[in-house]
Amino acid sequence: MDLELQGRVALVTGGGRGIGRAVCLALAANGADVALCGRTLETLEATARDVRAYGVRAFPIVADVSELANIQRFIAEAAEAAGRVDILVGNAVSSQSAPFNEQTDDHWRHHIYVKLMAYIRGAREVLPHMQANGWGRIIHIGGMTARITAPLRVTNGVVNAGVSNFTKQFSHHAAPHNVTVNCVHPGTTVTERMMNMFNRRAKDDGVGVEDIEAETIANIPMARLILPEDIANAVLFFCSPMASVITGQSIAVDGGSAQAVMY
Repeated sequence: MDLELQGRVALVTGGGRGIGRAVCLALAANGADVALCGRTLETLEATARDVRAYGVRAFPIVADVSELANIQRFIAEAAEAAGRVDILVGNAVSSQSAPFNEQTDDHWRHHIYVKLMAYIRGAREVLPHMQANGWGRIIHIGGMTARITAPLRVTNGVVNAGVSNFTKQFSHHAAPHNVTVNCVHPGTTVTERMMNMFNRRAKDDGVGVEDIEAETIANIPMARLILPEDIANAVLFFCSPMASVITGQSIAVDGGSAQAVMY
């Protein structure tokens, strides 16, 4: 199916690894040029090489999105290099898997600025580019902790709930310009950050990491962990013509693990 992404330009924060990398490759496979940012040039360049293998352009840009000036620079450099901006995928995150009593003000502040504030600032800064095009797609990656409690991810829960709320709020502001704004909640996804969380849980419980993994899978109705590519497919859907009138929504890609009924 043609997702009508040929010639589109997508910006992906945290695009060097994990979910961000999978999103970059999925967009590239469907014809979009990709500008990606992160803090490590080596991982950005490695992903950029794989993006270019699809015959599209890639623009790796080192930027720490916890600072407004870096977000502005990333968007400005990407727009100048690519000639336009059509899609923004907010994916960058930095959090510590630890109980509430170990979370300091610095941990809270850093997580808020790397994720929630970065998403707010990114959406605000790209909207004029999308207005000029008369078309745009903004997708926020905000974890399932937005909907659940998680003893080792308290900051994640608060920040992701904010991401979901902002997504709905901003969707009303962007809709008159033919710009949709949606959120994807990944379930337990196979990434480096997930493995760090598994290691911490294993340490606290005095068991092996494989025991934590088996316990996690047992609580997922689809009986497997989520892959970064599963999240990337949801992003593609929101960018596609099939979702042209879907906006302000938060969808879970979690294998059915969440127990709450969402309306």
